[in-house]
Amino acid sequence: MSRFRFVSCLMILWAINPLASVSQKKPIVLHPQNPHYFLYQGKPAILITSAEHYGAVLNLDFDFITYLDELKSKGLNLTRTFSGAYVEPQGAFNISENVLAPSSGRFICPWPRSNVPGYPNGGNKFDLKRWDVAYFSRLKDFVAAAENRGIIVELALFCPFYEDVQWKLSPMNAINNINAVGAIPKDDVYTLDKHGGLLAIQEEMVRKIVGELKTFDNVIYEICNEPYFGGVKMEWQHHIASLINETEKNLGVRHLISQNIANGSARINNPHPDVSVFNFHYASPPHAVKQNYHLSKVIGDNETGFRGQRDSTYRKEGWEFIMAGGGLYNNLDYSFTATHENGTFVYPEKQPGGGSAALRNQLRYLKDFMYRFDFVKLKPDSLVITGGLAPGARAHVLSETGKQYAFYVLHGNQINLSLGLPAGKYQVEWMDPVTGVYVKKETLQHPGGNAIIISPTYSFDVALRVVKK
Repeated sequence: MSRFRFVSCLMILWAINPLASVSQKKPIVLHPQNPHYFLYQGKPAILITSAEHYGAVLNLDFDFITYLDELKSKGLNLTRTFSGAYVEPQGAFNISENVLAPSSGRFICPWPRSNVPGYPNGGNKFDLKRWDVAYFSRLKDFVAAAENRGIIVELALFCPFYEDVQWKLSPMNAINNINAVGAIPKDDVYTLDKHGGLLAIQEEMVRKIVGELKTFDNVIYEICNEPYFGGVKMEWQHHIASLINETEKNLGVRHLISQNIANGSARINNPHPDVSVFNFHYASPPHAVKQNYHLSKVIGDNETGFRGQRDSTYRKEGWEFIMAGGGLYNNLDYSFTATHENGTFVYPEKQPGGGSAALRNQLRYLKDFMYRFDFVKLKPDSLVITGGLAPGARAHVLSETGKQYAFYVLHGNQINLSLGLPAGKYQVEWMDPVTGVYVKKETLQHPGGNAIIISPTYSFDVALRVVKK
């Protein structure tokens, strides 16, 4: 074919479909070989982070570039943010400098302001029949900046109203919009029958957001944060999941949908077929993974907190959850604020959780530890440890029998671990989860049967990597 004819063909293709010559990015998906993990940009992925309190987009004072740069510098690959249908008042839940509680006049959401004054946190009321161009520009800039840094955005579309103080700030409340919708109690907002005209507004918001973000490969849509509070109905959640799926079918794209199930743990019954990620909060010990591993979907722990401020608490929660077979962990990090987007805010003792640069480093060590394995081939193993755990200690093991083993041991300070291993030559490496240093390495030539692996001394917890050479 001549150069002229080749160029002419390209021009015809471009006229028919302007995207024909552009390689299409594929959104993050469940890994086809092991759907307990992700596949992103052609590579297996586990999502691990310590991230801000969900206001990166809706809080105009928050410099999300500085924030995302900090996550990237620590090797973390996830952030979670709220759409703006829900916002908090300052002082809520005893959170100082709460990113989810913008200053007066600094809140932005999918709907623009009207010319009618009266929003209680500054500015005019909202018009739910129009879209705020500036909001969607900011949302897309945020997602694009995250995408450029290899960071996945889990976008929580909705959130229940825990108390009237949050409902009184929502644009969906009739007192805050000019559209005469939402004149209902807070517990009726997310239903199919008592919604006071809000269901159509919610549906349009979902369609709009999904349409605006259709070209991004780093988005997961979470239906609703903590729907087990505030009267959120399961039928409504399923309706939103189906709506996302139907909208994306028409757009020719498919992003993952996540659902928040419970605090702690619960067994998932009758899961919606369009949901691929099931999230829990405060999931330590990680019973939620064991209870639902049979679903062959990603099990996540996407909010921590309310257990003090020690880094060790949330480091151990992350290690236990991922080493039990989870595929997503997000520590709620209160050191990120709109005045300290680099994560250096020194929060007061009343803060309901933790977060720090040190903890972010420790979670990077967890991610790096897992990425040293061919982790797609790993699965929980309750049989390989045959003895040697210290009294009160608990252990989690992921393995590909006879080839690779990942161990995490919590409590105690030294163990002589008995492992049932097939015959072979193994590389044995003990890692300190606090420093990321491999403090002891040895080669094991094993005839088969039980092998005694002697740990170094440690404080709180230790990780072990055993790989056949």
